[in-house]
Amino acid sequence: MIEKIKGKKVLVLGLARSGRAAVQLLVKAGAFKVIANDHKEPALLRKEMEELLKYPQVEIVGGGHPESLLEGLALVIKSPGIKPGLALLQKAREKGIPIYSEIELAFHFSPVPLIGITGTNGKTTTTSLTGEIFRQQLQGVHVAGNIGFPLCEAVMEVSNGEIIIAELSSFQLEDIRNFRVHIAAVLNITPDHLDYHGSIKKYVNAKKKILLNQTSDDWAVLNWDDPLVRTFSSYVRGKMLPFSRRKELNPGVFVRDNKIFLDDGLHTDMVCPAGEVRIPGLHNLENALAAVAVSWAGGIKIENIARGLKTFPGVPHRLEMVKEIGGVTFINDSKGTNPDATLNALRAVPGSKVLIAGGLNKGSDFRPLVRVMAAEGVKSLVLLGETAPLIAALAREEGFADVSVVPDLQAAVLKAFISAVPGDTVLLSPACASWDMFKNFEERGEIFKSAVISLKEGFESEKCPHRA
Repeated sequence: MIEKIKGKKVLVLGLARSGRAAVQLLVKAGAFKVIANDHKEPALLRKEMEELLKYPQVEIVGGGHPESLLEGLALVIKSPGIKPGLALLQKAREKGIPIYSEIELAFHFSPVPLIGITGTNGKTTTTSLTGEIFRQQLQGVHVAGNIGFPLCEAVMEVSNGEIIIAELSSFQLEDIRNFRVHIAAVLNITPDHLDYHGSIKKYVNAKKKILLNQTSDDWAVLNWDDPLVRTFSSYVRGKMLPFSRRKELNPGVFVRDNKIFLDDGLHTDMVCPAGEVRIPGLHNLENALAAVAVSWAGGIKIENIARGLKTFPGVPHRLEMVKEIGGVTFINDSKGTNPDATLNALRAVPGSKVLIAGGLNKGSDFRPLVRVMAAEGVKSLVLLGETAPLIAALAREEGFADVSVVPDLQAAVLKAFISAVPGDTVLLSPACASWDMFKNFEERGEIFKSAVISLKEGFESEKCPHRA
């Protein structure tokens, strides 16, 4: 990689945080010139310009992706949000210009081994939990990648003897070449991001790339309960430690008699009772099993693994308890960005529920979700965003009568509260991406929480007409 960068001209596509980190790493690596390009107009790139133009090697080009950017170019670094079908990328391929992911760039400059965690659902929770477990035993644990802290940024901060645990998306993995993780975990695979990849086959192939460059010294952690993930075992080149919530494994991590066990092929050790895992839900139990396997493969002692499982509180916007108002509980699961994630949330939250859903359509099939909503305790459905008419129509076709479409999240919170009775839960779990109405799922979750807090203040001041 260094020969493609030192003294050369490099293009970085996309100036979100990972793109900006890539620019800084390229400058540090000795690039002669770095062109930082974004579709936004220059007037909207003030923060990026202030941050990057302090480097004399950097030129910022906004307002589109002109073909002239490819002149004299040695390499393209693509930020994960840039779709692979972009015309400029197609031209780069025609000219034989290499296109690398930001994580590929980071890998070549990382002084420490990497742990990588991917899957359709549960990546952030599992990555954060694994980081918490590692910190029970080690210092210098960096949690990075798709979790909001770019891998390029992490490798500029990490020191020898430390470790990076990275959440890896299909967007990031699609454009790797030599990228390698010492421990790779694949949590699950269900259809997602089909608007980006174009087909389920391409999406699966992108996920599979996490195993691409592993050697006999490396580890693969696979969900043995997921038939698609199980097929990845034929691509494993090193050691494998699968996990299962449904069956005992040898070797592997599994549940028996409501306890978590780890079998290394020679000995079986009890890690902790499953009920002591602090984060709720069966899907989070699976995430915990994956974290146990990754941590053990990384040399963490059983007692430290157990301590991390018992103390980790979860992460924001994933089944996050917000407030209780008049006996109605509000839960923020804004990270539920596909139907399977929302179904997991419904199963994790007991009792009667009012579901707030809808957003940007990523090519998902919502019918399987709406068919089981009533069985999973959903009494009312409140919808917003681009997909609201589609989901509403499907729900009504399936005989679900209590469906409302609202203009924004504040209206959704009020409508959901009016539909609820004491003992119910109002669950925001959109089953869709956020980009039609919000910058990201974090902003959506924060606006939801703010709306709930405002509703609570009004209710407690007796201004809310909902309760007699």
